[in-house]
Amino acid sequence: MAGKMIIIGGGVAGINLLEFLHKRDPKADITLIKREDAASFSTCGLPYFLEGTLKYDDIVLHDEEFYKKKGIDFRVNTDVKEINLDDRTVMTKDESLSYDDLVIATGRKPYVPKIKGIDLKGVYTFSDEIDGLKIKESMKDAKDGVVIGGGSIGLSAAVALSKNGLNTKVLVGHDHVLSSTFDPDMAEIVEDRLNEIGIELITHSKIDSIDGDGRVRSISVNGMDIPSDIVVVSRGTRPNVDLAREAGIEIGENGGIITDFKMHVKSGNYLKNVYAFGDCVEVIDHVTGRPRLSQLGSTAVVQAKVIADNISGGDLTYEPCVSPNATKIADIQVGSVGITSRTAKKFGINLVTGKSKKLTRARYYPGRLPVTVKLLFDEGENLVGAQVVSGECAAERINSLTIAIKRGMSAREILKMERVFEPALSLLVDATVDAAEDAMNKM
Repeated sequence: MAGKMIIIGGGVAGINLLEFLHKRDPKADITLIKREDAASFSTCGLPYFLEGTLKYDDIVLHDEEFYKKKGIDFRVNTDVKEINLDDRTVMTKDESLSYDDLVIATGRKPYVPKIKGIDLKGVYTFSDEIDGLKIKESMKDAKDGVVIGGGSIGLSAAVALSKNGLNTKVLVGHDHVLSSTFDPDMAEIVEDRLNEIGIELITHSKIDSIDGDGRVRSISVNGMDIPSDIVVVSRGTRPNVDLAREAGIEIGENGGIITDFKMHVKSGNYLKNVYAFGDCVEVIDHVTGRPRLSQLGSTAVVQAKVIADNISGGDLTYEPCVSPNATKIADIQVGSVGITSRTAKKFGINLVTGKSKKLTRARYYPGRLPVTVKLLFDEGENLVGAQVVSGECAAERINSLTIAIKRGMSAREILKMERVFEPALSLLVDATVDAAEDAMNKM
């Protein structure tokens, strides 16, 4: 691996690429530049820190010295001011750095809606370690908490507030929570559980203002005044592409950097020595064939492997994706992959769906938990989407259904697929099989 490499960004994307490159060539000349203070930090662990399951030190993975001892030029608290593609240089406040290969992994930034009072004390976004520490400290003296946004991050924040004793409400702009990854009937299962544990959901929320004298005291929603000592804003994120755009790199229709299948960026032509990946880029959807965002750590890791291989002289490519995802909300696990019914309607894809609710283990074995599986098939009978709500093993189910979508499996093939049966681990006839059969009966 020859030449000098610069990685801009040190989130899950940049750190994993750094480690893949160093593993391939421990003597490689690599500089990583990041604006944050923590060298390697698990943002995905923040909800569990907030709720008290994890300590802060548990989610700080490595410090700066860990990487410097490996011979890596690792720079924290450093902003890149400019990229010059012609000169192959990167400008920080203090110096100009040259590169042979440049990788942009600038991640995402929280979307902050324009609401009166959004800048009051006690109003926080929830996207990095600084946010997590501020919210954690504010919870100590708080009684009421409001979360703006019903996606997975917002719901995780709501659960954390509730577990810390706050009266918690979630303001959802849509009909249901998890609207970008779940169909309404599956989202209702999650909503029912949140209501059971005392978290109030207010759908179709129209926020008029956040009110207080210097510090938040209430929030005006749909004509109601809701008391709140903490407001967590979780209305989604946007790709952080300002630096790339200013350098003349092309940005796509969804706001992410355009790349080819080797993750090269485009500035007129695709640049063979400049890459981008992670939350700041667009991907091609496996089902629709259209560009979109896939702001997942697992997406970034696969892309990092592709870039590491290409910088090392290989020719791996990043294929169209289906974005498998899963998370834990209170005591249930939720996961999805592929498209939803809403996305199918947008792109004119006619669906046949199948659904089943069963148990995760044999009915006579202790510890069995409910599981609901929904499968979505197109007119060609190919699996194009799947959604799972379960007490356990949701991620494992979604992983297997990811392979099924990528291979274009039909309901008939899923029905016939060989499976493990062990009373302590599974059912003789799994919910996925019954969901496939339910869909077959409608075809």
